[in-house]
Amino acid sequence: MSAAIIIDSIKHVLIEALAIPAIPDNWVQVVENKENNYSIRLKLPFPHDKIQSLWQQQVMQALTENNTIHIHSLQWQWESTIVALETPANVKTLPQVKNIIAIASGKGGVGKSTVTTNLALALAAEGARVGILDADIYGPNQPNLLGVTEKPQVQGKALIPLLKHGVQSMSIGYLLDSAETPVIWRGPMVSGALQQLLYDTLWHELDYLLIDMPPGTGDIQLTLSQKIPVSGAVIVTTPQDLALLDVQKAVNMFKKVAIPLLGVVENMAYYHCPQCQHTDAIFGEAGGKRMAENFDLDLLGLLPLNTEIRRASDAGIPLVVSAPESAITQNYQQIALKMVARLALRATQVKRRFAKIVVE
Repeated sequence: MSAAIIIDSIKHVLIEALAIPAIPDNWVQVVENKENNYSIRLKLPFPHDKIQSLWQQQVMQALTENNTIHIHSLQWQWESTIVALETPANVKTLPQVKNIIAIASGKGGVGKSTVTTNLALALAAEGARVGILDADIYGPNQPNLLGVTEKPQVQGKALIPLLKHGVQSMSIGYLLDSAETPVIWRGPMVSGALQQLLYDTLWHELDYLLIDMPPGTGDIQLTLSQKIPVSGAVIVTTPQDLALLDVQKAVNMFKKVAIPLLGVVENMAYYHCPQCQHTDAIFGEAGGKRMAENFDLDLLGLLPLNTEIRRASDAGIPLVVSAPESAITQNYQQIALKMVARLALRATQVKRRFAKIVVE
């Protein structure tokens, strides 16, 4: 009986933290040794190095408040086993990359690249091996966001990803003469460049590769959906109606090409004045929530319009690195964990097949 109460408490904490309806039984195991001494083993299919102490405290608090259970001691064992989501058999795979997650939007200027960078760094802080592929060939932002100025080395015909802040990355921006050099290519060249950046980079044993997508639903998006083993996608939007109209197109595109949608992130959801403490929904309110409800998606979280995010990004030291204990960093951490938890829950599903795309 007591072991069951402990399991229920653990599951309740994880359900609240990850905002999912249920926790699989194989994630949590509790064994009573003797005389109210318990051994707890959590085998979670996503990283949790940083957050586990908080979850452990929340479970202990819940058990302390429960007068029906008597505990002499608890022994905790945390394990992280990140598995790869099955992908179509008729696509070139990356054996050194377990999961590929596309971070996308239908409209530019919503902060998608900044969100991508900070989510990647949040996952790395939890103990995952993470990479970023900058797929915005025409307007690569990851070199500036990560503060990378050097060129990648070449091994044979392959590129060595650059490592910064504990995250591997590759971008067409690393290969250009300068940040001001324009990329003037037609669609087929862009699609080819994306595949080369992905497959000709020597990624080193990644749990997650986040792809920073360009806005829209054009050539790169179709290449991604047809020729790259994407495990899931996250949609970034601002709450304003104009952004939501374009983002809906991105949602419909991913649905048509059968790429699982892991949820929606509402960026620039509000502004909190540090002087007067007033909070204002500058770009509208609850737009991401409405969109998530309309498309039966999960709202992974809200991020503010914040000066510190901008300053950290401009400096090439993203907020998750420059202010690891800040409230906004905790937001990124929660969103990142919700994202990969949803991906893990899909890992046992059948292989995804590519949908037939008809150009009308």
